[in-house]
Amino acid sequence: QVQLVESGGGLVQAGGSLRLSCAASVNLLSPMEWYRQAPGKQRESVASITYTGSTNYAGSVKGRFTISRDSAKNTMYLQMNSLKPEDTAVYYCKTNLNGLNYWGQGTQVTVSS
Repeated sequence: QVQLVESGGGLVQAGGSLRLSCAASVNLLSPMEWYRQAPGKQRESVASITYTGSTNYAGSVKGRFTISRDSAKNTMYLQMNSLKPEDTAVYYCKTNLNGLNYWGQGTQVTVSS
């Protein structure tokens, strides 16, 4: 059983920054991912990171968002810079362990124009 808890969301003006955190209840060797879901849209992958630190980004956030993880703290981060109104969504962290997907409860990010 894995519990994931996101934090760090909030309201920010366009061009601003936020840093999201995802704390895991166990030390994970699995890749971890950030997803987001905007109202009326499907949940989409934003960024992913392996245990060794290899990263991948969606084209819409590349160059603006940075994913990282601190294995000693069982925590993953998403640094979001140059935020745009279209980044408004609920952001979720996700991992997979032994074939099961685990999701956090989500944190709301709202970017005003």
